[in-house]
Amino acid sequence: MKSPAKTEISLVIPVYNEAPNLTELYKEITASCGNLGRAYEIIFVDDGSRDESFSVLKNIQKNDRKVKVLRLRKNFGQTAALSAGFDYARGEIIITLDADLQNDPNDFSSLIEKMDEGYDIVSGWRRKRKDRFLTRRLPSRIANWLISWITGVKLHDYGCTLKAFRRDVIKNIRLYGELHRFIPAIASNFGVSIAEVKVNHRPRLKGKSKYNILRTFKVVLDLLTVKFLMSYSTRPLQIFGVFGAISGLAGGILAIVLTYQRLLLRQSIANRPLLLLAVLLIVIGIQFITLGLLAEIMVRAYHESSKKSIYFVRETLDAEPRENS
Repeated sequence: MKSPAKTEISLVIPVYNEAPNLTELYKEITASCGNLGRAYEIIFVDDGSRDESFSVLKNIQKNDRKVKVLRLRKNFGQTAALSAGFDYARGEIIITLDADLQNDPNDFSSLIEKMDEGYDIVSGWRRKRKDRFLTRRLPSRIANWLISWITGVKLHDYGCTLKAFRRDVIKNIRLYGELHRFIPAIASNFGVSIAEVKVNHRPRLKGKSKYNILRTFKVVLDLLTVKFLMSYSTRPLQIFGVFGAISGLAGGILAIVLTYQRLLLRQSIANRPLLLLAVLLIVIGIQFITLGLLAEIMVRAYHESSKKSIYFVRETLDAEPRENS
């Protein structure tokens, strides 16, 4: 009996309330992948959809052994959904895309061609976005500039879900929070090569967007985490120590001045606000160095050493049983 071909391409697609788009998306994906000439699998991750998304995916999976469906127990968010797909994927190249039909499956070939040049990550650039300027494109431009400046990994479009990753790269990245958009920046710490290709972007015709301008503020907060992980995760004392040293030094100087005034000038300092300020600055300095460091160590130990999952699968539809890893 002829053994099945080794999976070369895994498509990971997070789904949340996208029932009207899924059948058309599946048709476009299979048409595009049929032209690639490579063995592939399609992994839909239903991230706790409240519409008929899972029923549609279930019908699609019944008729195509290449389709796998992961149904999460609730809406854990896009990062968790992608992480679930990454854990389940078997392909040497993993491609991610949205389920809203705005990403064009015909761009798969461009991503793979770039990967074949030796790159580890290829990110899509929606050069001509079909979104509103004030609420989507403008905040995105600001966020992309800020992320590129702070992380040093310059990309035009961090928010584009259409990306390709080598399996050995993505499997070594632990995702939590909403860090999926920062994968290229996080992976840069491993010395990977990153490229960017222009991709087609289409207007949303069905369903409702889950994004709003408030997500821009979440991006800024996540960016602080990414910057810390990239620059100080192995030497956290250098960042907490700076703030702690500044605070402690300021408090120490005030304490010395007050001590001089009390011992040599015989001035009363008991009721002076500067005395309380000096003590406060010294205590804050100690707290910056200790509490901040301990908190970060605990967070990283929780997510990496314990390997605690950030998602829980309710059920899996797969025609091909898998071995436990």
